[in-house]
Amino acid sequence: MHNSFKPIDRVLMGPGPANVHPQVLEALSKPTLGHLDPQFIELMDEIKLLLKYIFKTESEHTFVLSGPGSLGMEACLVNLVEPGSKVIVCVAGYFANRMTQIVSKLGGRVVVVKDDWGRAVDPQKLASALKDNPDTKVVAFVHAETSTGALSNINLLSEIAHKSGALVIADVVTSLGAVDVYVDDWQLDAVYSCSQKGLACVAGMSPVSFSERAVHFVKNRKTQVQSWFNDLNLLEGYWNGPGKRAYHHTAPSNHYYGLHEALMILKDEGIENAWKRHRENSAKLISKLKSQLGLEPIVPDGERIPHLLTIKVPEGIDEAKVRSELLAKHNLEIGAGLGELAGKVWRIGLMGYNSNEKLVDFCVNSLKDVLKK
Repeated sequence: MHNSFKPIDRVLMGPGPANVHPQVLEALSKPTLGHLDPQFIELMDEIKLLLKYIFKTESEHTFVLSGPGSLGMEACLVNLVEPGSKVIVCVAGYFANRMTQIVSKLGGRVVVVKDDWGRAVDPQKLASALKDNPDTKVVAFVHAETSTGALSNINLLSEIAHKSGALVIADVVTSLGAVDVYVDDWQLDAVYSCSQKGLACVAGMSPVSFSERAVHFVKNRKTQVQSWFNDLNLLEGYWNGPGKRAYHHTAPSNHYYGLHEALMILKDEGIENAWKRHRENSAKLISKLKSQLGLEPIVPDGERIPHLLTIKVPEGIDEAKVRSELLAKHNLEIGAGLGELAGKVWRIGLMGYNSNEKLVDFCVNSLKDVLKK
């Protein structure tokens, strides 16, 4: 007899993945279907409908990529950025910085609008960058910057970008399902997310949505899309084909069962109720960390991602040691700082299935236990 792999049952309160809803884990184990099976095609249609509800969009160009949020990032950029075209990226953290790297690889001309790590994007800076660069074709920004815990006002950023006639790409990886996202009302032309945070599913799927404006651009671009896998024209043939779908890739059907279940759970709760739950539990966590441990978030009030808190590491504390003791003693995973915030913060997530009062107390008590030593 061989020994099957047995993962430890961790409490995942880092920046993602978060713990998966038990009903979702159950859904993953159902019998596999082929990626062109008529029943699987029906499932794809249901997933599309559910995603339109979660994204708050009527766009038919809403579907899932078989890959993580980073694949979604690349898909949005590769379809909307042509070689030589000017792209403004609002950078105030690690993931926006990744956008600039992709734009450079595509031969786009990057203009960076910089803000401090831990702060929201300053809309005035974007407006003046657009004044200096009236030939900007695309403006890209991150809604909830996972590396810093800062939430930007992307409704306003989108409005400013559209005034200059640019297309808008928004990263809603950490925000979708956990904080207000209105794709149509905010006129976001291309958005991408992930499955393992606010949606409480396993990693490896990237929900995306494209506006009619974006699709019109892709259909009329002067150059070919510089990716085979991520070419919107080919992806649409699989997700939106009339009647018979065109084979694109072997979609991971079991993953999609899990996503469908996770989206159904969110729809049953009501997306607005889910947003409220995330806000309330995070407020409880912040107030308990402050009152019981004297720990403070680094992001100013009003600019915080409610469900992903970057907490200042106190003077003289070895932050890595605290994390490894939490893991060893309490089975609790929290995240380290990235980039400019490495060693300076812990990142604590209350996402999806994990956004509940029981885990707020568990996190505070575990930290209390480890810090008192």
